[in-house]
Amino acid sequence: MARHTKGRGRRAFTAPRTQSGTRSHRAECDRKPVSGRVAAAVVAAGALATGVGAAGGLDTGETRFLPVAAGSDLAAALVHTSAPSSPEIRTVHAVEPAFEAAKLMRSEGLLVRQHVDQAIRHASEGYTARQAELKRQQDAAAAERARVDAENARIAAEQARVAEQKAAEEAAKRPKVVKPAEGQFTSGFGARWGTSHYGVDIANSIGTPILSAMDGVVVEAGPASGFGLWVRVQHNDGTITIYGHVNETLVSAGQQVHAGQQIATMGNRGQSTGPHLHFEVWLNGSQKIDPVGWLGERGITL
Repeated sequence: MARHTKGRGRRAFTAPRTQSGTRSHRAECDRKPVSGRVAAAVVAAGALATGVGAAGGLDTGETRFLPVAAGSDLAAALVHTSAPSSPEIRTVHAVEPAFEAAKLMRSEGLLVRQHVDQAIRHASEGYTARQAELKRQQDAAAAERARVDAENARIAAEQARVAEQKAAEEAAKRPKVVKPAEGQFTSGFGARWGTSHYGVDIANSIGTPILSAMDGVVVEAGPASGFGLWVRVQHNDGTITIYGHVNETLVSAGQQVHAGQQIATMGNRGQSTGPHLHFEVWLNGSQKIDPVGWLGERGITL
C-alpha cells in the first residue's frame, strides 16, 4: 500500500527561539521566493561591480572580493529560486499483515466460491442432461411398445378376419343338412310290435360314425332310459334331433356343432336287437315327426 507525501525542493530552516519565546529571524520557509525583478536587480548590480578593478574584482587592499553575480552558482541559484518549486512525490509502501491476510482470504474465498458454483452448475447441467436423455429413451421405448402393440393388434385383426372369412367359406361349402349315419334303413316311423316307434333305424357295425344332421348346440350327451346312451342336439330353428343306442359320445352339453360333424359312434346299448342308430326329430323341441319326410324336405334320402 503506497502513500504519497508532498514536500518542498529544499530543506526548511527555522530560526532558534530567544529566551522570550520569539524567533529572532523569520523562518526561511516563510520567505517568499525571489521575484524576477529582484533577480534582475541583483544581476545588474553584479554587472556594475565587475567594472571595478582590472581583474574584475573589488580590491580592498589585500583581499579581493568577487561580485556575487560573477559566480556561476548565483545564476543557477537565481534561476532555481525564481522558478516555482514543484512538490516532491514520494512513494511509501506500508504493509499491514492483518489487512493483507484478510484480502488474501477474501480472494481465496471468492475463488473457492467460484469453483463451487462451477461444480454445482456442472453437476446440475449433467443431471439435467441425464434426465433429458432418460426421458428421451423412455419416450422412445414407449413409442416402440405402442408401435409393436399396434402392429400386433393389426396382425391379430387380420388373422381374425382371415379366420372368419375362412370359416364363412367353409360354412358355405358345408351342407346345411346331412344323413346322420351310413348304413341300412331297417325300421321306419310309426306302430311297431304293438307300440309306437317315434324314429327310424339305420343299421351298421359298431363304431360307425354318427353325424349331427344340422348345425346346432348339444343339449344332452350321456345315459338315457331305453337307449343306453344318447345325444340330443338343438338346431337354430328350435328343432331337436335324437341319436340313440350309441356306443360312445364324442361331444358334451353346451358344445356348438355343425352339420356333418361327428358326435358319436354307432352301438348296441339299451333295448336293441343289433348295432344301429335310432334317429328321431322333434319339432319345436317336443313334437315328434317322421324323420324320413323331414330329411326328404331337405334333400336327404334314407
